[in-house]
Amino acid sequence: MVDFEKLIEERRSANNFLEGVEVPKKDFIEIFELLKLAPSCFNIQHANYLVITDKDKKEEVRKAAFNQYKVHTASAAILVLGDKEAYKDSDKLYSGMVDLKMISKVEYENILNDIKNLYEGRGEEFKHDEAIRNASISAMMFMLIAKSKGWDTCPMIGFDNEKMHKALNIPERYEITMLITMGKEDTKNKRFRGYRKPINEFVKFNEF
Repeated sequence: MVDFEKLIEERRSANNFLEGVEVPKKDFIEIFELLKLAPSCFNIQHANYLVITDKDKKEEVRKAAFNQYKVHTASAAILVLGDKEAYKDSDKLYSGMVDLKMISKVEYENILNDIKNLYEGRGEEFKHDEAIRNASISAMMFMLIAKSKGWDTCPMIGFDNEKMHKALNIPERYEITMLITMGKEDTKNKRFRGYRKPINEFVKFNEF
């Protein structure tokens, strides 16, 4: 079992990667098997992942990411997508619970009604924000699991959203929450960890 505190301390945003390192597909499968347990509002599971390992496609990602070199050297470029319309598939997620008698038909209908009222009642901005919020929770968990498997990552928002959608044929319903580069960090020019605030500067108890 990986020591969780050590994992937190060792996870760093990798600024560059060793070229020619391939992430085995089984590692991705193991990561996503754990990642599917990440929390989400009403268990709607807004987060979707587009994993790019093909070198030519990765260069397309690099172009949309302002030609950042770390995308070139990374073993994979992962797009974390938040589904703005995830709530519309809630029936598929909850119908099995009715079949298994975990919830009643009435409870099922009430849950679907609550979800619809929440997302459609609060409008498009809320759907957008929820997609980002829930996918971000998932993305952080992805990076921690990846580190537990020995892989380094770097979360990135430096990309042209429109170009990225177009280059990878991403449907409009998916908001690109972030780009994560992944591989084995090239530690030759590893930067020192940046200053971290003492907790009294960012934590308040009971009142601000």
